[in-house]
Amino acid sequence: MTEPVLAGPRPAISEIDVPSLAAWLSARGEPAYRAGQILSGAHRPDAAAFDDLTELPRTLRRALAADFRFSTIADSHVMGADGGMTAKAVHELADGQRIESVLMRYPARGAAGERTTICISSQAGCAVACPFCATGQAGFGRQLTPGEIVDQVLHWHRPPWNALGGAGRGHYNIVFMGMGEPLNNADRAFEAVRLLNDPQRLGIGARHITVSTSGVVPGMDRMITELPQVNLAISLHAATDELRDELVPINRKWPLREVVAAGRRFAARTGRRVSLEYVMIDGLNDTDEQASRLAALARGWRSHVNLIPLNPTPGSRWSGTPRTRIDRFVATLRAGGVPTTVRDTRGREIEAACGQLHAQLSGRSLREAREAAALPVASA
Repeated sequence: MTEPVLAGPRPAISEIDVPSLAAWLSARGEPAYRAGQILSGAHRPDAAAFDDLTELPRTLRRALAADFRFSTIADSHVMGADGGMTAKAVHELADGQRIESVLMRYPARGAAGERTTICISSQAGCAVACPFCATGQAGFGRQLTPGEIVDQVLHWHRPPWNALGGAGRGHYNIVFMGMGEPLNNADRAFEAVRLLNDPQRLGIGARHITVSTSGVVPGMDRMITELPQVNLAISLHAATDELRDELVPINRKWPLREVVAAGRRFAARTGRRVSLEYVMIDGLNDTDEQASRLAALARGWRSHVNLIPLNPTPGSRWSGTPRTRIDRFVATLRAGGVPTTVRDTRGREIEAACGQLHAQLSGRSLREAREAAALPVASA
């Protein structure tokens, strides 16, 4: 599938490679070491524009601003929730496409310090068309470039949002669980992972990055060789092909047995535990039979089931599973020897599930949304 990618007039500094930047500098008579200064400076939490890189000559800063974009994000609207522990952004890109990212802070537990997770998008929209997902209902826009993926992380890394926590270099967990199917944009998503991991940039450890997929088997196999230290999450959402065909239509191309086999290959070859994501939908996929079948799929290999109470989209015919039935589902999985957790649902008051805020703002400018909410914004 060869969906279009934005060909912007200027490349993003977040995605430029060192040889290209060195060549650009050489053409201007600048020493090669400036490349490291530029990349390190552009990823500092106190830098919001090229003018903030005061270690560089003013003429060089002006040249950078003329030839590169400091951010691919043209505008953003941010909403907070959970007493300041969650914030969600709708980002507008240069061509008007909108994507979402979420910042989630988790309090310290015992000796462990506060954790910060940033959920990012890999596509504008999504072609997988899961019926319970607001992004899937909105359809597919286009692929994101590596810079557009990385710049979502940098949005939260820069003022004023770095004050929310996690601004220290390398102290984030990054999850590719926002809009889009990352493995349908694998080349650019993998490059974004490498850029995030680059010690000259944000230096985020590979083991703090998770790529989620609805079951793109060839992409999972690519991860074994190209991103073996990165975590893999598989969105199952059903334990039988009949039900998964309805909830995750890509199952008709790669059915459960192939998806689980790919997950087992990844776990065996990399030694990494695979997360099996499962949205709990009342009366649909939360039955005892589904729990038993899921236990059979997850048992006997390095996997972990992550149950997610459904955050319903407006007008949805489905609702989330009640807690008593979630507990029963968990008990069945654990009795079957399957490690299981229930995800802490965040941002319900701001419709923070994937695609919901984007849908809520449809037909409105981000400026109008900000004025209505009276909230601050970080714009490029």
